[in-house]
Amino acid sequence: MSSALRIALIGTGRIGKVHAANIASCADTELVVVADPMAESAEDVVQRFGGRATEDALAALDRDLVDAVVVASPTPTHIELIGACIDRGIPVLSEKPIDLDMGRVEALRSRVERAVSAVAIGFNQRFDPAIAEVHRRVVAGEIGGIEQLAITSRDPGPPPAAYIAISGGIFRDMTIHDFDLARFFVGEIEEVTAVGSCLFDAGAREHDDFDTVAVTLKARTGAIVTITNSRHSSFGYDQRIEAFGSEGLLSVENVPASHVNVSNATHSGARGPVIEQFLERYANAYARELDAFVALVRKGESSSPTFNDGWAAQVVAEAAHQSARSGRTVRTDEVI
Repeated sequence: MSSALRIALIGTGRIGKVHAANIASCADTELVVVADPMAESAEDVVQRFGGRATEDALAALDRDLVDAVVVASPTPTHIELIGACIDRGIPVLSEKPIDLDMGRVEALRSRVERAVSAVAIGFNQRFDPAIAEVHRRVVAGEIGGIEQLAITSRDPGPPPAAYIAISGGIFRDMTIHDFDLARFFVGEIEEVTAVGSCLFDAGAREHDDFDTVAVTLKARTGAIVTITNSRHSSFGYDQRIEAFGSEGLLSVENVPASHVNVSNATHSGARGPVIEQFLERYANAYARELDAFVALVRKGESSSPTFNDGWAAQVVAEAAHQSARSGRTVRTDEVI
C-alpha cells in the first residue's frame, strides 16, 4: 500500500463530487480512478480532482492499483459493486441504501460476514460535529439514561418526480438517515408506527409516495423515538435533534446561513433563513466520514457504520413503509 490510500470513486453525481473533493483534499488519500457510464461527467471530475476516467466500474476495481473504493453510484448498482469489492478483497464505503430489495440485502449479508475486507455504509450524519458531540455526552451519562429522542428532518423542496420513481419511497430514501441516528442513540428498534400524507408534491402523488411523514419507534430499551419528515421547508434545510434523559436534555439546532442578527422596528434579534442544502449542512460530516473510512482501512478500527448498520436501518425503513400502508404498528422481527 502506498503512503497515500489509493481510492477508486464509482459514481460522479452530487454525492460523488463531494467524495471526490474530500479524497483530493485529504493528505492521506489519492483519487486514482473515477468510474461513471457518463464519460463526460467522469472526465469532469478527473479534470478537477485527479485520477483517470473510465466508463467501466468493474474495470476500476483493480486490487493492484487501488487500496479502497467509494461507491456513490445509483442504488441499484450498490449490491453488485459491494460484492465485487468483497471478491477482490478491496475495502469499500458505499452510499445508502444497500438495495431496495431486502432479500438481496439479506443475501449479501452472509458474504460480508465472511469477507476479509471491510465494508462501510455512508450514514454521514453520525459524523456531524454537533450530533457526534451529543452522542458522546449521552454515552458519557451526562443526561442519565436516554428516554426520548426527537429528530426533525425537512428538505427545502421535493426532489424531481423521476428521482422519486426510483428512490424506493420517502422511508427508504430520506427517513433512513433518521432511522440510523435512532439506532446510533438508543440501540435496536423493536416496534415501528408510521403515518404519511401527500399534501403538496405532485411527484410523490404520481408515484404513490408521501411528502409528509411522522414515525414513532420503540427501542429494545423502552426508549421512544419520534421522527418528523417533510419534503419541503420554507425557511431552509431543517435539521434538529433532541435527546432527553433522566438527568437533562441535549439538543442540536439548525445551522443558520448567517450568524448576524438584526433588531429594528419590526424585528428583535431576527436571523435570516437556515442553510439551504444538505451538502452544505453536512460538509464537515462527509469529510469526517472519509477520515473514519481511512482509519478503518489503515487500522481496522473506526467509527464507520457497518454493513449491519445499513441492513438494520433498512429493516426499520421496511417496517415504517408497511406500517404507513397498513395503519398498524409493525415489529421489526416481522420484517426480518
